[in-house]
Amino acid sequence: MNLERGITNATPSLYAIRFADAHSGEWHGTGLRYAPGGERRFPLHRHTYNLGYNCWHFLQTAGQSSLRMDADLAKAGHEVNFFHGRSRSMLVVLYQPWADGHLRLESIAATSFRCERSEPEPSRPGFTSLEALLVVPAGWPGMESTLNPGVHSEQTAPGRPCPGFTADTFLQHGVSGVFEDQLVCSLPDQLPVGSFELHVGCLVEPETFVHCLIGFDADHHLVGWRERLYHPTKQR
Repeated sequence: MNLERGITNATPSLYAIRFADAHSGEWHGTGLRYAPGGERRFPLHRHTYNLGYNCWHFLQTAGQSSLRMDADLAKAGHEVNFFHGRSRSMLVVLYQPWADGHLRLESIAATSFRCERSEPEPSRPGFTSLEALLVVPAGWPGMESTLNPGVHSEQTAPGRPCPGFTADTFLQHGVSGVFEDQLVCSLPDQLPVGSFELHVGCLVEPETFVHCLIGFDADHHLVGWRERLYHPTKQR
Protein backbone atom coordinates (compact mmCIF):
# COMPACT_ATOMS: atom_id res chain seq x y z
CA MET A 1 0.00 0.00 0.00
CA ASN A 2 1.26 3.44 -0.96
CA LEU A 3 0.39 5.89 1.81
CA GLU A 4 1.60 8.83 -0.28
CA ARG A 5 -1.38 8.68 -2.65
CA GLY A 6 -4.58 9.04 -0.66
CA ILE A 7 -8.04 9.98 -1.92
CA THR A 8 -10.19 12.66 -0.29
CA ASN A 9 -13.91 12.06 -0.03
CA ALA A 10 -15.58 15.29 -1.15
CA THR A 11 -18.92 14.34 0.44
CA PRO A 12 -18.94 15.22 4.15
CA SER A 13 -19.78 12.37 6.53
CA LEU A 14 -22.48 13.35 9.00
CA TYR A 15 -24.31 11.37 11.64
CA ALA A 16 -26.95 11.97 14.26
CA ILE A 17 -28.06 9.85 17.22
CA ARG A 18 -31.58 10.23 18.56
CA PHE A 19 -33.15 8.40 21.50
CA ALA A 20 -36.86 7.75 21.86
CA ASP A 21 -36.43 6.66 25.47
CA ALA A 22 -33.76 5.34 27.85
CA HIS A 23 -33.56 2.00 26.04
CA SER A 24 -33.98 2.65 22.31
CA GLY A 25 -32.98 5.07 19.58
CA GLU A 26 -31.57 5.38 16.08
CA TRP A 27 -28.20 6.12 14.50
CA HIS A 28 -28.44 7.87 11.11
CA GLY A 29 -25.39 8.48 8.94
CA THR A 30 -24.99 10.13 5.52
CA GLY A 31 -21.98 10.64 3.29
CA LEU A 32 -20.64 7.25 4.38
CA ARG A 33 -17.74 5.82 2.40
CA TYR A 34 -18.67 2.13 2.74
CA ALA A 35 -22.48 2.20 2.81
CA PRO A 36 -24.62 1.62 -0.31
CA GLY A 37 -25.80 5.04 -1.46
CA GLY A 38 -23.70 6.61 1.27
CA GLU A 39 -26.48 6.39 3.87
CA ARG A 40 -27.36 4.01 6.69
CA ARG A 41 -29.72 3.79 9.63
CA PHE A 42 -29.17 1.54 12.65
CA PRO A 43 -31.82 0.94 15.33
CA LEU A 44 -30.40 1.10 18.85
CA HIS A 45 -31.79 -1.18 21.56
CA ARG A 46 -30.22 -1.76 24.95
CA HIS A 47 -31.20 -5.45 25.12
CA THR A 48 -29.73 -6.32 21.69
CA TYR A 49 -26.57 -4.21 21.84
CA ASN A 50 -23.33 -6.08 21.11
CA LEU A 51 -24.78 -9.58 20.94
CA GLY A 52 -21.93 -10.54 18.61
CA TYR A 53 -19.28 -9.22 21.06
CA ASN A 54 -17.52 -7.28 18.30
CA CYS A 55 -18.10 -3.82 19.85
CA TRP A 56 -15.78 -2.50 22.55
CA HIS A 57 -15.15 0.69 24.48
CA PHE A 58 -12.57 2.01 26.91
CA LEU A 59 -12.32 5.38 28.63
CA GLN A 60 -10.76 7.11 25.60
CA THR A 61 -11.44 4.74 22.69
CA ALA A 62 -14.23 2.63 21.23
CA GLY A 63 -14.96 0.72 18.07
CA GLN A 64 -15.93 -2.52 16.44
CA SER A 65 -13.79 -5.39 15.18
CA SER A 66 -13.99 -8.57 13.15
CA LEU A 67 -13.63 -11.44 15.61
CA ARG A 68 -11.60 -13.46 13.13
CA MET A 69 -9.46 -12.62 10.13
CA ASP A 70 -9.61 -15.61 7.79
CA ALA A 71 -9.22 -15.76 4.03
CA ASP A 72 -12.69 -17.33 3.69
CA LEU A 73 -14.27 -14.00 4.68
CA ALA A 74 -15.35 -11.50 2.04
CA LYS A 75 -13.77 -8.77 4.18
CA ALA A 76 -12.46 -8.26 7.69
CA GLY A 77 -12.02 -4.93 9.35
CA HIS A 78 -11.71 -2.71 12.38
CA GLU A 79 -13.07 0.69 13.34
CA VAL A 80 -11.17 2.56 16.04
CA ASN A 81 -12.48 5.84 17.47
CA PHE A 82 -10.54 8.22 19.71
CA PHE A 83 -12.58 10.69 21.76
CA HIS A 84 -11.59 14.09 23.08
CA GLY A 85 -14.30 16.40 24.40
CA ARG A 86 -17.01 16.24 21.75
CA SER A 87 -14.68 15.27 18.90
CA ARG A 88 -14.21 11.82 17.39
CA SER A 89 -11.17 10.78 15.36
CA MET A 90 -11.89 7.58 13.44
CA LEU A 91 -9.65 5.15 11.57
CA VAL A 92 -11.22 2.29 9.59
CA VAL A 93 -8.98 -0.56 8.41
CA LEU A 94 -10.21 -3.18 5.92
CA TYR A 95 -8.58 -6.43 4.79
CA GLN A 96 -9.77 -8.62 1.94
CA PRO A 97 -8.65 -11.99 0.48
CA TRP A 98 -6.45 -12.08 -2.60
CA ALA A 99 -6.09 -14.77 -5.23
CA ASP A 100 -3.11 -16.24 -3.35
CA GLY A 101 -5.39 -17.10 -0.41
CA HIS A 102 -4.01 -14.46 1.96
CA LEU A 103 -5.77 -11.55 3.62
CA ARG A 104 -4.17 -8.29 2.52
CA LEU A 105 -4.67 -4.68 3.56
CA GLU A 106 -7.27 -3.19 1.21
CA SER A 107 -7.87 0.32 2.60
CA ILE A 108 -7.30 2.73 5.47
CA ALA A 109 -9.82 5.53 5.98
CA ALA A 110 -9.33 8.42 8.41
CA THR A 111 -12.18 10.76 9.36
CA SER A 112 -12.26 13.62 11.86
CA PHE A 113 -15.72 14.26 13.31
CA ARG A 114 -16.66 17.46 15.14
CA CYS A 115 -19.88 18.17 17.00
CA GLU A 116 -21.88 20.93 15.30
CA ARG A 117 -23.82 21.65 18.48
CA SER A 118 -20.88 22.81 20.60
CA GLU A 119 -18.08 25.36 20.48
CA PRO A 120 -15.51 24.65 17.75
CA GLU A 121 -12.51 22.69 18.95
CA PRO A 122 -9.07 24.27 18.33
CA SER A 123 -7.41 22.88 15.23
CA ARG A 124 -4.74 20.25 15.76
CA PRO A 125 -1.31 20.96 14.28
CA GLY A 126 -0.18 18.68 11.48
CA PHE A 127 3.03 16.66 11.45
CA THR A 128 5.32 16.27 8.47
CA SER A 129 5.99 12.61 9.27
CA LEU A 130 5.00 9.74 11.52
CA GLU A 131 8.43 9.83 13.13
CA ALA A 132 7.96 13.50 14.07
CA LEU A 133 4.66 12.74 15.81
CA LEU A 134 5.99 9.72 17.71
CA VAL A 135 8.82 11.84 19.13
CA VAL A 136 6.22 13.81 21.15
CA PRO A 137 5.08 11.00 23.53
CA ALA A 138 8.53 9.36 23.76
CA GLY A 139 9.23 8.43 27.39
CA TRP A 140 5.77 9.32 28.69
CA PRO A 141 4.50 6.89 31.35
CA GLY A 142 1.23 5.10 30.65
CA MET A 143 -1.68 3.10 32.00
CA GLU A 144 -2.97 -0.01 30.23
CA SER A 145 -6.52 -1.43 30.28
CA THR A 146 -7.64 -4.70 28.66
CA LEU A 147 -10.92 -6.00 27.25
CA ASN A 148 -11.80 -9.45 25.90
CA PRO A 149 -14.69 -10.40 23.60
CA GLY A 150 -17.77 -11.40 25.57
CA VAL A 151 -16.42 -10.11 28.91
CA HIS A 152 -18.17 -7.08 30.37
CA SER A 153 -15.90 -4.18 31.24
CA GLU A 154 -17.00 -4.36 34.89
CA GLN A 155 -15.53 -7.89 35.06
CA THR A 156 -12.09 -6.87 33.84
CA ALA A 157 -9.08 -5.97 35.96
CA PRO A 158 -8.42 -2.28 36.65
CA GLY A 159 -5.85 -0.44 34.59
CA ARG A 160 -2.20 -0.97 35.44
CA PRO A 161 0.99 0.99 34.72
CA CYS A 162 2.86 0.13 31.53
CA PRO A 163 6.41 1.03 30.44
CA GLY A 164 7.09 4.46 29.02
CA PHE A 165 6.23 4.96 25.36
CA THR A 166 8.81 4.27 22.66
CA ALA A 167 8.32 4.41 18.92
CA ASP A 168 9.56 0.81 18.65
CA THR A 169 6.58 -0.46 20.65
CA PHE A 170 4.27 1.06 18.05
CA LEU A 171 6.10 0.53 14.75
CA GLN A 172 5.61 -3.23 14.46
CA HIS A 173 4.58 -3.59 10.82
CA GLY A 174 5.46 -2.51 7.29
CA VAL A 175 2.51 -0.19 6.66
CA SER A 176 2.90 2.73 9.08
CA GLY A 177 1.68 6.29 8.60
CA VAL A 178 0.15 9.46 10.00
CA PHE A 179 -3.23 10.81 8.92
CA GLU A 180 -5.67 13.62 9.57
CA ASP A 181 -6.38 14.49 13.21
CA GLN A 182 -2.97 13.09 14.27
CA LEU A 183 -4.16 9.52 13.77
CA VAL A 184 -1.37 6.97 13.33
CA CYS A 185 -1.22 3.25 12.57
CA SER A 186 1.17 0.37 12.05
CA LEU A 187 -0.38 -2.56 10.17
CA PRO A 188 0.75 -5.65 8.26
CA ASP A 189 0.21 -5.44 4.52
CA GLN A 190 -0.39 -9.20 4.56
CA LEU A 191 -1.43 -11.02 7.71
CA PRO A 192 1.54 -12.87 9.20
CA VAL A 193 1.67 -16.54 10.16
CA GLY A 194 0.96 -16.92 13.87
CA SER A 195 -0.27 -14.39 16.39
CA PHE A 196 -0.09 -10.65 15.77
CA GLU A 197 -1.39 -7.25 16.91
CA LEU A 198 -2.72 -4.27 14.96
CA HIS A 199 -1.54 -0.88 16.23
CA VAL A 200 -3.60 2.32 15.99
CA GLY A 201 -3.01 5.54 17.92
CA CYS A 202 -3.85 9.21 18.19
CA LEU A 203 -2.32 12.30 19.77
CA VAL A 204 -5.72 13.57 20.92
CA GLU A 205 -4.24 16.60 22.68
CA PRO A 206 -0.70 17.94 23.23
CA GLU A 207 -0.26 15.92 26.44
CA THR A 208 -2.31 12.78 25.71
CA PHE A 209 -1.31 9.98 23.36
CA VAL A 210 -3.59 6.94 23.08
CA HIS A 211 -2.33 3.60 21.75
CA CYS A 212 -4.86 0.88 20.88
CA LEU A 213 -3.66 -2.69 20.29
CA ILE A 214 -5.95 -5.33 18.72
CA GLY A 215 -4.59 -8.83 19.31
CA PHE A 216 -5.12 -12.10 17.41
CA ASP A 217 -3.96 -15.63 18.27
CA ALA A 218 -2.16 -18.14 16.03
CA ASP A 219 -5.49 -19.10 14.41
CA HIS A 220 -6.21 -15.42 13.69
CA HIS A 221 -9.09 -15.28 16.18
CA LEU A 222 -9.41 -12.07 18.17
CA VAL A 223 -8.25 -12.45 21.77
CA GLY A 224 -8.69 -8.90 23.03
CA TRP A 225 -8.12 -5.17 22.90
CA ARG A 226 -5.67 -3.07 24.90
CA GLU A 227 -5.77 0.68 25.46
CA ARG A 228 -2.67 2.49 26.64
CA LEU A 229 -3.01 6.10 27.81
CA TYR A 230 0.22 8.10 27.92
CA HIS A 231 0.79 11.46 29.60
CA PRO A 232 4.03 13.39 30.19
CA THR A 233 3.43 13.20 33.96
CA LYS A 234 2.02 10.49 36.19
CA GLN A 235 -1.47 9.25 35.37
CA ARG A 236 -4.07 11.72 36.56
